[in-house]
Amino acid sequence: MVGQPGRAGLPSGVIVAFSVSPSGGPLPGGPQPGGTDEAPDSVSAAVAAAVAVVRASGLPNRTDSMFTTLEGEWDEVMGVVRDACQAVAAFGPRVSLVLKADIRPGYTGQLAGKVERVEAALAGNQVPPAGVEPALDRV
Repeated sequence: MVGQPGRAGLPSGVIVAFSVSPSGGPLPGGPQPGGTDEAPDSVSAAVAAAVAVVRASGLPNRTDSMFTTLEGEWDEVMGVVRDACQAVAAFGPRVSLVLKADIRPGYTGQLAGKVERVEAALAGNQVPPAGVEPALDRV
């Protein structure tokens, strides 16, 4: 689906995959990054706080074992990433953020659309040669 550029000339059609976690140990008197039954180095509670922010945003999103991916206009997406980092900051003195963005002005609905095109290619036996994996971020 084709969209329009976002406000102030910033692009619509931004997909961001990010991972955020606390580092540097827990804050004195602050919440523990992992749950009470977690391994000492677990950050599951902190990551859950970030994912809760993403889900509350209402933007299309999905979470897997490595990243949370969301789609929207630049300001919306980056605001959610900022808020997720702030949620994680309650769990430690430092926050680590890894972010990858696909900025494709004029396109929306690509969070699912990219995967659907790869699945269609696989169903039509249009698979790449052995040993070559499809690059989902280039579809």
